[in-house]
Amino acid sequence: MRFLSFTSSVMPTSKKRINITLKKDIALFLHKIALRDDVPQATKAAELLEFALELLEDDYFSKIAEKRDRASAKFLSHDAFWSKVL
Repeated sequence: MRFLSFTSSVMPTSKKRINITLKKDIALFLHKIALRDDVPQATKAAELLEFALELLEDDYFSKIAEKRDRASAKFLSHDAFWSKVL
């Protein structure tokens, strides 16, 4: 007798899955805001993680911009910049 296996090593989504452990108060807050927004907790966690990473990215590039900022810097208008680029 032959048996067919319906299990596969391919995940049904192209998204990366991670397991995390949350403190009780963070888990409760995540649960409440997911209910408020009517989304699954994993979706809300992913949204919050993406937002946090964007904030870190903004902070990183702000620090670079501050180092480059000089009193003698030359400024170009939007049109002037794009006329030189194109």
